[in-house]
Amino acid sequence: GISFVCFVVVVVPTSPYSVKFNVNNLSDKSSGSFVLSVNPEWAPLGEARFKELIDQNYFVGVRFFRTVKGFVTQFGIHGNPETSKEWREKKIEDDPVKESNKRGYISFATSGKNSRTTQMFINLENN
Repeated sequence: GISFVCFVVVVVPTSPYSVKFNVNNLSDKSSGSFVLSVNPEWAPLGEARFKELIDQNYFVGVRFFRTVKGFVTQFGIHGNPETSKEWREKKIEDDPVKESNKRGYISFATSGKNSRTTQMFINLENN
C-alpha cells in the first residue's frame, strides 16, 4: 500500500482559495506536494469544516490510509486516538450537490445522510 503523510503549508483565505499539501514518505521514499483549490460556493458547510480542520492543523501528520486504483485515495483519520475521538461525533449536514466527483476533485466521505466528519477522498477518475 501507499504510505505517505500530508502536511498543510499554505492557506490563502479568499473565495475561492488554495491549500498546499506537502507529502512525505511516498512509496518510493520521495516527497512532493499538491494544491487543492477550494470553492466555498460548491459546498459551504463542507468548506467551513475543511477550513476548521485546516485552522486546527488537523492534517499535520495525517496519512493517506486507503487508495483504490482508478477510484479514490482517502485521508482524514488523525493518528492521535484522542484527536480522532474528539472529531468523530462532530458531524455536519450534507450540502446540496452542485458538482460531481470528477478526477482530481475532493469530497467528504460519508456513512449516510448528514454524517460528514473529517475523512475525505480525492477522486482518481471521474466517479
